[in-house]
Amino acid sequence: MSDPVLAVDDLRVRIGRHDIVRGVSLSVEREQTVGIVGESGSGKSMTVLAATGLLDAPAAAVSGSSLLSGRDGAASTQLVGASVRALRRVHGDRIGFVFQDPGTSLNPMLTVERQITESLEAHRRSTRREARTRALELLDAVGLPDPESRLHSYPHQLSGGQRQRVMVAIALSCDPELLVADEPTTSLDVTTQAQIIDLVRTLQRDFGTAVIWISHDLGVIGQVADEVTVLRAGETVEQAPILDVFDRPRHDYTRELLAARPVLGAVTPEPAAADAPVLLDVAGLDVRFPVTTPTGRSTVHAVSDLSFTVRRGTTLGVVGESGSGKSTVAAALTGLVTPDAGTATLDGADLLARRVDRSLRRRVGLVFQDPFSSLDPRTPVGTAIGEPLRVHRLAGDRSQRRTRIAELLDLVGLPADFASRYPHELSGGQRQRVSIARALAMEPDLLILDESTASLDVSVQARVLDLLADLQQRLTLTYLFIGHDLAVIQRMSHDVLVMRGGRAVEYRPAAELFAEPDDDYTCRLLAAVPPARPRV
Repeated sequence: MSDPVLAVDDLRVRIGRHDIVRGVSLSVEREQTVGIVGESGSGKSMTVLAATGLLDAPAAAVSGSSLLSGRDGAASTQLVGASVRALRRVHGDRIGFVFQDPGTSLNPMLTVERQITESLEAHRRSTRREARTRALELLDAVGLPDPESRLHSYPHQLSGGQRQRVMVAIALSCDPELLVADEPTTSLDVTTQAQIIDLVRTLQRDFGTAVIWISHDLGVIGQVADEVTVLRAGETVEQAPILDVFDRPRHDYTRELLAARPVLGAVTPEPAAADAPVLLDVAGLDVRFPVTTPTGRSTVHAVSDLSFTVRRGTTLGVVGESGSGKSTVAAALTGLVTPDAGTATLDGADLLARRVDRSLRRRVGLVFQDPFSSLDPRTPVGTAIGEPLRVHRLAGDRSQRRTRIAELLDLVGLPADFASRYPHELSGGQRQRVSIARALAMEPDLLILDESTASLDVSVQARVLDLLADLQQRLTLTYLFIGHDLAVIQRMSHDVLVMRGGRAVEYRPAAELFAEPDDDYTCRLLAAVPPARPRV
């Protein structure tokens, strides 16, 4: 058997006084995919960054061994402790990288063509014409439509899935022996995620590339990996073939990750009362945005003639791919955008009136996807939660506000002393709980949750979903739950609205829709959800 493409042995990373990675060992063979899985802070990305020589943190000390096999019979390259010059020859040439957020990984000032040809000119000494021809071949290989015209596009002119395809093309431009994919599908909707997974597997088969795939979701790992390394607090707790991990997990932590995955049919909400009154009634909602294109001004029809109702104490799940108009609906209902047509009433009161009374506006709460960017980093948690109390004069004087803030923190399962902490001192799940507490401070009748768990680890996501279900029962809350993952939607929703291109393609009770979907688009969304067990 040939040497592994990358062999990591007893890798350790220490930053200051803290041990971040503790004795991790793994190897990946040609045409093999090794999955590294664990929650945020488990050391997944730090392990791979240190093993490939990309770690550049102040006071970081890396020890152990990371050998990249030699090319054409040459000696292996030791990446731990390698010089900058040696690493520069390896990165982008023999090791390609695809990171989580293509929006920040791609240079917004350079065209797609320039970003692909850059590596070819630097590592392969290709001429401009040769590099351009290769760029076209790569864009066609990764399935980007009309690659000739896309060469001249800038990142902001592409969708999230298209940007990630460009990242894959850049990573594969020099035919690397090893591809590192660090959470490459976390921010994508399930259908685009499935396309990227299929793309990498196809390219791996065609080019024989070894792949290290990092994820917090064992469901995704189950679709791509041959071997799995489970990390917790920088240590390996389990290392086995993928089917062994799913069928015979040895460690309690692995079993927790498996149990936390959103799986179709695993959990469904209790049936809602058939006679529950309608709280929100939306009819004929229509939203258009003027945009400027290279050929002149145009109009994007974001939401088209959309109608639905939400009964008090129930959850309406709104699902669809990126660009389907889901978040635009939330923005229209909260006054962030002005619809061109349609009506929306809350208990008979007009939410879309030119001047909406403040007392009506506070009856609709909103929780965003990214809790870190929706909270002011310079403001303590207590101040953030107390702001709506002060603005809407809901809790009397300062002492009464402090008491109410403590009650709200307790309601979302956080200690009262968290009021003095800042957002950067909290985990992702804790920040999202603070965002929920802030929204509940207004005592809303309707809570709009816009992809509110999409950016969380699956274990943290499961706990937040349990919290939301508990709050709904205790406070008789009504949810408009927006998401792209039908397994999560099924877990939370009594009724489901499936959107595509700004229109409703299905709108039915959740039990009926999941039992027998009518539209092919809904079937594709369901098929894109990772299965409970890897397909072999």
